[in-house]
Amino acid sequence: MRSIRPLSAARTPGGARRRGRVAAALALGAALSLTATACGPGDDDASGDPSASATQDDGQGGVKVPDDLKDRLKQHGIDLDKWKHGDWKNWDRDKWLREAKDFVNPIIDDLWDPDRMRDAEPPDKGVDDNDVSGDQGVTDPTPAPVRAQAVKSPYHGEVPESGKLFFDSPEGSMVCSATVVEDPAHPGKSNMVWTAGHCVHAGKRGGWYRNMMFVPSYNDSGKSLDELKGAPKEQVAPYGVWWADWAQTSDQWIGQGGPTGGQGAPYDFAVLHVAPEKGREGKSLEETVGSALPVDFNAAAVPKIKSMTATGYPAAPPYDGQKMFQCPDKPGRLSLNETDPTMYRLGCTMTGGSSGGGWVAAGSDGKPALVSNTSIGPVTAGWLAGPHLGKEAKGVYSAVSKKYAGR
Repeated sequence: MRSIRPLSAARTPGGARRRGRVAAALALGAALSLTATACGPGDDDASGDPSASATQDDGQGGVKVPDDLKDRLKQHGIDLDKWKHGDWKNWDRDKWLREAKDFVNPIIDDLWDPDRMRDAEPPDKGVDDNDVSGDQGVTDPTPAPVRAQAVKSPYHGEVPESGKLFFDSPEGSMVCSATVVEDPAHPGKSNMVWTAGHCVHAGKRGGWYRNMMFVPSYNDSGKSLDELKGAPKEQVAPYGVWWADWAQTSDQWIGQGGPTGGQGAPYDFAVLHVAPEKGREGKSLEETVGSALPVDFNAAAVPKIKSMTATGYPAAPPYDGQKMFQCPDKPGRLSLNETDPTMYRLGCTMTGGSSGGGWVAAGSDGKPALVSNTSIGPVTAGWLAGPHLGKEAKGVYSAVSKKYAGR
């Protein structure tokens, strides 16, 4: 088996930029970052206590941070007023928040302008080899590459749930892909987004990424990189900019997730709750885009699935991250070790930046549903792998829904 990397579309944290690309070999998403939450899926502090929420709407399009959270952040030397004026750029180890209870992502108006979104970077070239070899569990033969197909524009008419997730890491702006999903607590009015864990949290050696925000139907008209230079924000983000006010991922990703060797990949999923940067007449994200996908945690076994379709915004060459692509294929199986769940694998030529993008197949009721997300792929491209969504994924999803059920 060839070397694999995370399909992130950004640079890796710290000075080990080239070495960190190995991590990119296993998480095809945005930049080796995963939404991490130290509390487990069933932890009441992570999912049910409103005071634990990192951000709350102040009624004026901004964010009000609860006093108890402000006090905890001050223990880390973080002043939120200074944070919003640039102190978020301080990535000193003692200021890189890791614990779920300390997640904070205050809205910074207009931080993400069109140029900053356009320039969010894919992984560097030259990822070190990191073989995942041998049949350690149940692994099917490597699938033949499936050339990614450009989605017809306007994207909203084809895949209204899909978009791009942007965030900041110690080495700059990064980008992943993500999907609007249904919220059981708010039917028809969801503010929940599904992505890869490595797109929100750095895993076992780091903490939460910052300034996370989602843009549904990014570059909806499918304009080229040159055409987007100087484009107004309304053209790049026609359905608005939505900031994460809560993020949660698996304990396994937080404890095991890493940039190389597929560490934590079978649990590389995350769920965000979002709020609009600017007021949108009280409409939810689902109402704004007109759709949200159900999530199926009981998808059929691989041999019974005829086809899955992965969607994303690949940003590493030969792609530039500005356009949406898809890969339909019959899934196979990939096992990284004997103890972790077997992953799905598709033939696909999408590269870094596609991480976190949703995989859609017929759910247990026969209707389209999100059944996985892009997590890892080989350095040379050709295939993608995504986690099987089981009880751990359902726990994360249910916890985020429960957290905002009464709001």
